[in-house]
Amino acid sequence: MPPLSRVPSMKILFVTSEFAGLGQVGGLGDASASLPVALRRLGFDVRVLLPAYPKVLAAFPDITWLGRLPARAEVPGCRIGVVQLPNGLPLYLVSAPSLYDRPGTPYSTPEGQDWPDDHLRWARLSLAAAQIARGQGKLGWSPDLVHANDWPCGLAPAYLHWDGTAVPSVMTIHNIAHQGRFPANLCCGLGIPEAAFDMNGVEFYGDISFLKAGSFYADDVTTVSPTYAREITSEGLGGGLHGLMRSRAAAGRLSGIINGIDDSWDPAQDPYLHSHFDTGHLAGKRVNADATRISLCLRPSTGPLFGIVARLVHQKGLDLVAGVAERIVARGGQIAILGLGDAEIEHTLLRVARCHRDDMAVLVGFNEPMARRIIAGSDFFLMPSRFEPCGLTQMQAQRYGTLPIAHAVGGLMDTIEHGVTGLLFPDLTVEGLAGACGRGLEIFANTLRFGAMRKAAMTRCFSWSTPAAAYAALYRRYGDAAVLRHVARPVAVPRRLDMELEAAA
Repeated sequence: MPPLSRVPSMKILFVTSEFAGLGQVGGLGDASASLPVALRRLGFDVRVLLPAYPKVLAAFPDITWLGRLPARAEVPGCRIGVVQLPNGLPLYLVSAPSLYDRPGTPYSTPEGQDWPDDHLRWARLSLAAAQIARGQGKLGWSPDLVHANDWPCGLAPAYLHWDGTAVPSVMTIHNIAHQGRFPANLCCGLGIPEAAFDMNGVEFYGDISFLKAGSFYADDVTTVSPTYAREITSEGLGGGLHGLMRSRAAAGRLSGIINGIDDSWDPAQDPYLHSHFDTGHLAGKRVNADATRISLCLRPSTGPLFGIVARLVHQKGLDLVAGVAERIVARGGQIAILGLGDAEIEHTLLRVARCHRDDMAVLVGFNEPMARRIIAGSDFFLMPSRFEPCGLTQMQAQRYGTLPIAHAVGGLMDTIEHGVTGLLFPDLTVEGLAGACGRGLEIFANTLRFGAMRKAAMTRCFSWSTPAAAYAALYRRYGDAAVLRHVARPVAVPRRLDMELEAAA
């Protein structure tokens, strides 16, 4: 294994469908904005590839357009542009207006429906990554490794393989429940070779699976916590891909690397808080709690505040919160919820809140200032997730001295020290959550223990430097190959790709 110093400028193309502030639905956007920056601090030449969403085009009116990438089958051609963020991170943009210049989220219409041409939208992003790896697009730069994220980028390792491109790839699974399944009759239009529609390829129960394709063809597969990496090898949590994940694990090609949180999560400097605080001066936390109660129309109270900032979806287990709300309120607690998601869960929580108007508030929607104020003002943070690949809010909560009460799964187990920085419970039932909340209420009443746990939580380090070092070690597996490629003879290019290169010239 070569020392890292031999490849200080190893070039990484980080391919993603989300980026914080420019098009985001979940934690992938935070990781895409933070991990590449942390890797650049370690000497890697990391550049991000992202679709040119309307919000991106509005944020950067002076994009430098470099070149075009050719179409393949029914996947249209595109332009590639570049901007440099204030932190120095280069952002390559895939411009295909017919695919990306649309309202809604990166994944859905304003009404929350999937786009009917999603297979083409995400094949275009994946194909762009593979074509850039071949030196196309007039970028004057090509990567030594392609790092693809989640199912929308899943065909990137596959296109690299099918085209015989000698560039290794890493596939990161942020949530195996989302797999990008499409009908088999779309194979030809996506440029998928006939032989690849196989159990050892893209085929998944008669469909195409983008996530399976990426996980099968990538040189390494990672996910976002060590516990989740073990969980996805099980039938119960592997989403039907447990067999493939077991084989990747057996080959030493599946690992779990915890995400981090960015440096803005600092209660001593957060501009959104009503009052700053730290481990030595916690009075400001009480100020935030009182201000949060006022803004949510909760009655004044000296009891504990239980906060929730989450997507209101089945995965997050918020139906259990509805079942324990009355018990929390009866023992002097209050509940503050901020989130957006499934209408049925929203209505259930709102209905329960109406029964406890002075002690439970549900704010449907999302805004960053309120999210941070609820996290900063709460005493406990509820996360009864059915599964949680990594989770970010439990780390943010600890940083703000708010003790998480969480189901013992995935990244929650890897980031919460039970009885020291929070509470974990194994039994995912109303009674299991109620018991954990009861223990939290007992700890709150014990001023010395509660204060000690709060300070222990606030001193935990969740910097992105730790996961960046782990990814650096993973990239080192390919360091020698990256150096050799600069002096090796070029790989023979198939005739079909010769034609693409001519079209792109």
